[in-house]
This record gives sequence, structure tokens and C-alpha cells, in this order.
Amino acid sequence: MQEIKRRSKRAARGPALLLARAGISPNVVTLVGSVLTASVGLLAAQGWFVAAAVCLWVFALTDTLDGALARLTNRVTPFGAFLDSVCDRYAEAAVFFGVAWWYLDRADRVGVGLAFLALVGSLMVSYARARAEGLSYHAEVGWFQRPERIIVLGLGFLVAPLHPAVLPGVLAVLALLTTITVLQRVAHVYGLAGTPTKAD
Repeated sequence: MQEIKRRSKRAARGPALLLARAGISPNVVTLVGSVLTASVGLLAAQGWFVAAAVCLWVFALTDTLDGALARLTNRVTPFGAFLDSVCDRYAEAAVFFGVAWWYLDRADRVGVGLAFLALVGSLMVSYARARAEGLSYHAEVGWFQRPERIIVLGLGFLVAPLHPAVLPGVLAVLALLTTITVLQRVAHVYGLAGTPTKAD
């Protein structure tokens, strides 16, 4: 996965250069990319899963593009990183909400439940890292970070029209592996922080 991230950064340099020449701000790219990613939830809510898969993967590339643009234009700022994280969470929540809406419209309680469990797990992965970093601990560890979640969910969307049972299975996998990732981060921070000593 690290190799994929490195290749994505290299591939983003060309488009980032064009955006820099056009005078477009990295924060604008963040906002536009997040709105586009969130719109995947609308596709999922309609059951247009193949389109949702393609758009999810394409729009997710903007998450690399804004960072590349910020580095290229020397506009890397704490606020930019903060905005990126906040927008990512909203966009991801919108996608899962769209899936939940699809199942709710069909009175499929299991599907709705799995969608929300996957959403909670995804948000908690990000929260665990953010809380750890707020305590000055590095916690970018674990199996299912955002790129893995996007790839797996996109695959679930892609196969869903042919095999409807695949998507609930993918949601269950996401719910399980995101929870494991949270536990990995908790264990990692525990190891860094050490066992607290009792007061005398």
C-alpha cells in the first residue's frame, strides 16, 4: 500500500502543476474533491453501484492532488491538513449514508446496520489517529486505513450488480477490519505511553 501511495504522489505532480499555474488553491481542491466524493453517496442511494465504484476511485485521487499542490506551491499549512481531515470524514460518511439509504429503502435492516457499523469503524480509525496525535503520539498504523477502505468498498460496489450478497459481505469486512485497526492503534499508543503509575 505504501508503494501505491508513492506512485499516486508521483502521478499527482503533473495535474498539480497545471492547477498551480491556474492559481487554484489547495484548499479549493480539498473542498471540491470532498464534495465530489460525497456525491458518490447519491449514486449508491440510487443503486448505481458501478458508477459509484468508478467515481469513488477517481474522486479519491483528489485527496492526493491537494497535498501535491500544497507541496508544489509551498502552501502546506496546519489549517490545510485540518481541513483535509474534516472534509475526508464528511465525504466518507456521505458515501456510507448513501449505502444505508439504499438498504433502508428496501427495508433491509441487516444492510442498514452493516452500513452504519462500517461507517462507525471508519470514523473511529481516523479519530484514534487524530486523538493520538493530539497527545503527540504517531499512530498511522493498522491494516485498514483510508486507501484500503476506498479500494475494498469500490470493489464491493463494482461486484454488487452481479452478486448483491457481496456488498453486505464487504460492509461486514469493513466493520470488522476497521475495528481491528482501531484496536491496533489503541495497542500502539498504549505501548508508546506505557502503563500509568499509581499516585502515592
